[in-house]
Amino acid sequence: QVQLVESGGGLVQAGDSLRLSCAASGRTFSSYSMGWFRQAPGKEREFVAAIRWHFDSTYYADSVKGRFTISRDNAKNTVYLQMSSVKVEDTAVYYCAAQRSWFPTMSTQYAYWGQGTQVTVSS
Repeated sequence: QVQLVESGGGLVQAGDSLRLSCAASGRTFSSYSMGWFRQAPGKEREFVAAIRWHFDSTYYADSVKGRFTISRDNAKNTVYLQMSSVKVEDTAVYYCAAQRSWFPTMSTQYAYWGQGTQVTVSS
């Protein structure tokens, strides 16, 4: 069982930076691949970024590539999403999730989800 708690959301202006954190419980955090998803009002949840449990391979949605960076600190059981040059269209609730495999974009493969943190970008 893994419990995930996101933090770091808030209100920022377009062009600003923001770092989201996701703290995980459990002693096997390092064996999980971690992903970030987001859901804007009236839209479906979409994949943002993922980092593999092994070799720290990463994968990004085209919409955030070059602006967002996912990283993890296994000693702290935490995964981060560094958001730079944010845009109004990045406004959404951001969720972190964990899976044992490596199907980064498939939300159905993630067994554990956090409650989400709101990110609002103003123009």
